[in-house]
Amino acid sequence: MTTTSSVNMRLFSNSFKRFMPNSQAVSLAMILVVGFALIYSLSNILMPVFASVVIAYLLEGLASKIEQLGVRRLIAVYLVFTCFMTCLGFLLFYLMPLVSQQAIELIQHIPEILNRTQKGIMRLPEMYPKLISENKIQQIMLAIQQELLTYGQNVLSMSAASVVGIASALIYLFLVPMMVFFCLKDKTILISWFLQFMPKDRNLTVRVWNEVDMQMGNYVRGKFSEIFILWFVSYITFATMDLNYAMLLAVLMGLQVIIPYIGATLVTFPVLSVAYFQWGFNGDEFMYIVIAYSIIQALDGVVLVPVLFSEAVNLHAIAIIIAILFFGGLWGFWGVFFAIPLATVVKAVLTAWPRLGDDNLVT
Repeated sequence: MTTTSSVNMRLFSNSFKRFMPNSQAVSLAMILVVGFALIYSLSNILMPVFASVVIAYLLEGLASKIEQLGVRRLIAVYLVFTCFMTCLGFLLFYLMPLVSQQAIELIQHIPEILNRTQKGIMRLPEMYPKLISENKIQQIMLAIQQELLTYGQNVLSMSAASVVGIASALIYLFLVPMMVFFCLKDKTILISWFLQFMPKDRNLTVRVWNEVDMQMGNYVRGKFSEIFILWFVSYITFATMDLNYAMLLAVLMGLQVIIPYIGATLVTFPVLSVAYFQWGFNGDEFMYIVIAYSIIQALDGVVLVPVLFSEAVNLHAIAIIIAILFFGGLWGFWGVFFAIPLATVVKAVLTAWPRLGDDNLVT
């Protein structure tokens, strides 16, 4: 019995040492667990704070580059914050109203689009009588109409609660910019205050953070650049070709990169559908849109991604999809948006995690 107990204790000890080789690993594990628990439990309450910290972290890179040119920290912060507020004003007072207007126009044309679609579908039994019957088509169209009716009712119920959403948005618009400014201005003070609650034995944590900071910074800068380039090129292309809802579709083209692989598939349908209902399959304009859309997607995959993300961490496609599903399930849209940066954090931790037999371990 004693021998069995000692064997079990050795197995437990070896397992613990394998996962926690030293005190630094224990400190890192505690920081990760406590940090994840706080973010998960307080994300709904302190979301403006988390959003402000994330935005300030993104702007810090630009402020640091301006400082390297010999500009004082406070002046660099004012310059960066002014650029941030200018971009926010453009987004709120120009881009969003224009996109909303085009989205409303598209929704208003949905009955016409459905009628044309129904007429086209009802011709299928005449063209392929052996494959599909008219009764089957009517059943499919009835099911689609019922689903659309249910969706419309859900939209109306959501709009009834929009007052709360507007109030929350106003709070965000006031609190977030203010907290972003103070996070940038008082960066050193805030970091010093935060570090007093961290374990003293944190060399491994600092090493992991440096790697995460480099990888996440490269990824986020590249992703925002990719969104802007795709939006700008798509808008110029669609507007030049006189495609309806050019700005709305261009915004969708830019935002598609937030969800790798899946986003490009989802945005194909609205772009080609709008082109089809505007010109039909027989028009040359439709083929030109298809060709232009294909070229933009190809240039994004062949040119933009390799150039912008040459220094970013490479993740397997399966790892990206799992990260999107996992973090999206936890935090919704923001989880999807930051799925890949969070996945890089996980990979950095696994890469830097000390292992038995590692000569560089510091106990």
